[in-house]
Amino acid sequence: MQATAYTYDPATRSGSVLLDDGTPVDFGTAAFDAGELRLLRPGQRVRIETEGEGDALRITLVTLQTL
Repeated sequence: MQATAYTYDPATRSGSVLLDDGTPVDFGTAAFDAGELRLLRPGQRVRIETEGEGDALRITLVTLQTL
C-alpha cells in the first residue's frame, strides 16, 4: 500500500502517514526500523505494510516508494 509521510520524529524514529483517502495512521519505531530508513521527510511517498483493519490498523513497515 502507498501513503504520504505526514510527520516524523527523528528522536523516536516514529511518526505518521496519510493514506490516499486522507486518513492519518501512526507508525512506531519498529515499523520505521523494519524499512531500514535513516530519515523521512513530510511529503515523501512511502510504501507501507499493515496488519488489522479499522481502528486496529497497524503499520508494520515503512519504506520509500520506488518506481
